[in-house]
Amino acid sequence: MKHAEKMNELNPDYSTTRLVTHKVPIIEEPPDAAFKTVLFLPEGEGRQGEGGGLRTQGYFKRSLPEKPLITVITVVFNGAQYLEETILSVIGQTYDNVEYIIIDGGSTDGTLDIIRQYEHAVDYWISEKDGGMYDALSKAFSLATGKLIQYINAGDFLYQNSLNAIRKIFTQHSEIKWITGYRTLCNQESIIIRIELPVRYKNKLIRQGVYGRFLPYIQQESTVWKKELLQKIDIADFKKLKLAGDYYLWNNFSYHTKLHVIKTPIGIFKKHPEQLSDDISKYFREVQLFSEKRNILTYIHVLLELMVWCLNTRIIEKIISYKKISCED
Repeated sequence: MKHAEKMNELNPDYSTTRLVTHKVPIIEEPPDAAFKTVLFLPEGEGRQGEGGGLRTQGYFKRSLPEKPLITVITVVFNGAQYLEETILSVIGQTYDNVEYIIIDGGSTDGTLDIIRQYEHAVDYWISEKDGGMYDALSKAFSLATGKLIQYINAGDFLYQNSLNAIRKIFTQHSEIKWITGYRTLCNQESIIIRIELPVRYKNKLIRQGVYGRFLPYIQQESTVWKKELLQKIDIADFKKLKLAGDYYLWNNFSYHTKLHVIKTPIGIFKKHPEQLSDDISKYFREVQLFSEKRNILTYIHVLLELMVWCLNTRIIEKIISYKKISCED
C-alpha cells in the first residue's frame, strides 16, 4: 500500500493521531456543491478561539483504499457538563483514520477549557457566535474532508469500536451510501437504559415525516453517510431550522439513496434536562414544513411496518454501563 507509507503516527493512544500527513488534501467536488470544503474558517462574529493540535499545526488526513477517512463532528454551546465524555468516545475509537471537528457557539461555562485540554487530538475547532445548532453544523460540514460523515452532540457518545464497524460496512459494500444502527438511549449517569433495532426505513415514509411520530425515529447519533449526499442540500433552509435539521437531512438523502439498517450499535443518545430535543411539538412543526403529504395508504403502510417491527425487534432489558459494551470486530 504505497499510500500508507506516506502517513505518519503522532500518538498511538488516539484514533485521530495514528494516520496523519503534512500533505495538504486535494479538494475535489462538483462546482455546484452545497458545502464548499475549506480547511480553515474565516473569523466570524465574537470569535473566542480557534485551534486543533492537528490541522492548525500542518497535519491533515485523507482516505486510504481500505481505510476511508471518517469525519466526526460535535457542535456544542455551554456543554461543559457533558462534552468531555463525548470527546473521549471519539478519540478513544479503535479505528485509526478519524477526523474530529468541534464547533462551539461561544460558550461561557468552561466548554473551551475542555476543548483546549484535548485539542492535541482534535483536528480543528472554533468558538464563535452562530445562528443556532444547524448554522454551526453547516460550518462543520464545510470543514469535513472525510469520505464519511457522522455528528454527535455534547453529551452523546460512540461505542468504542463503532467506527471500525462502519469502515467495514462501507468498504465491503461500495453501493451503500447511508446507514443507521441500533437506537440506544442512556440516562444522565451514562447507563444504557434502552437498545432497539430500528424499524425498516422506507424512503417514501421518510419523506412523509412519520418517523418519530408514528414509527421509531432515525437516531442521529447512530447514522453515518457519504459526504457526497450533502452536495444537494439547501443550506439556507437547513440553517433556519432549530430542532429538525436531522430530519431535513434524512428527507433530502431519501431522494438519492436507500437508508440501510445494520444490526450494530453505533452511537448513544443521552437523556438530560438541557437538551433542546425535548420540545417534540416544535420539532414536528418544523418537520411538517418540508415533508410530503400523507394519505390513507401512508397509515396502512405505517401499521404494517409497526407489526413487522414488533415481531422482529428484541428490546435488550438488561441495564448496563456503555463502558461494558462495544461493537464486535
